[in-house]
Amino acid sequence: MPTTKHLIAPSILAADFAKLYDDIQIVNNSEADWFHIDIMDGVFVPNISFGFPVMQAIAKHATKPLDVHLMIVDPDRYLKNCKDSGAAVITVHYEACTHLHRTLTAIKELGCKAGVALNPHTPVSLLKDVIGNIDLVCIMSVNPGFGGQKFIEQTYAKIKELRYLSSEINDSLLIEIDGGVGIDNAAKLIEAGADVLVAGSSVFSAVDPTKAVRQLKNIGPIASHI
Repeated sequence: MPTTKHLIAPSILAADFAKLYDDIQIVNNSEADWFHIDIMDGVFVPNISFGFPVMQAIAKHATKPLDVHLMIVDPDRYLKNCKDSGAAVITVHYEACTHLHRTLTAIKELGCKAGVALNPHTPVSLLKDVIGNIDLVCIMSVNPGFGGQKFIEQTYAKIKELRYLSSEINDSLLIEIDGGVGIDNAAKLIEAGADVLVAGSSVFSAVDPTKAVRQLKNIGPIASHI
C-alpha cells in the first residue's frame, strides 16, 4: 500500500464554467494534488461535459497534473488526444474496453499513468488478470454522469476487496474514489484504503473552496482519532 499521504483531486466538472480560470487558480493555490477532468460523450453516460479544447485550456493554466477520466465509448480512439491535451493520468472504464490489457499498454506507451474505472455494479474481481498492469483504479461511488449524487455505501467494501486483490501483486496501486466524497466520509474512505479522493461539489460549492480542500487533505483515517 502506498505510504504517501492521500491525494485530493478536485473535479472540474463541478466548477463554474463562467469563471473557469478563477476556479483553476483556486485549485492551483490550494493543497490539492491533481485536477480531475471528466470527459463524457452522452453515450457511455447520459451527459456531455467538455472535449479536448477545454481540456487544453485547463492544462495551459494548471500547475498540477491532470487526472483525466474518460467516460466514453471506444476510448482507444482518443488516448493520444488525451496525452497531447495535457493528461498525466488517463483512466478508462472497464465496461467500455473490449481489450483492456491492450488499452492499458497503449496508455503507458504514451507516457501516462494508466487507470481503470469501475461502475458501481462492476465487481473488483474482474480486474484480477490485469491488476499488475494498472497504476490507478477509480471506484465509482455514484452512478457516473452527473455530479452531486448520493454516495453508495457498498464502496467501502469494494475498496477493501481491491486492496486485498492488489496486495503482493501491485502494492503501489492507487485507489481513487469518485462520487459523493466530502468531509463526512473522507476519513472512513481513507481508513478503508483509498489513496485519491475526487471532490466536486464538496469543494466548488463550499463557501471557501480552499478551506474545503485543506480539510479533505489533512483529515486522517478514523483509526488515527481513536
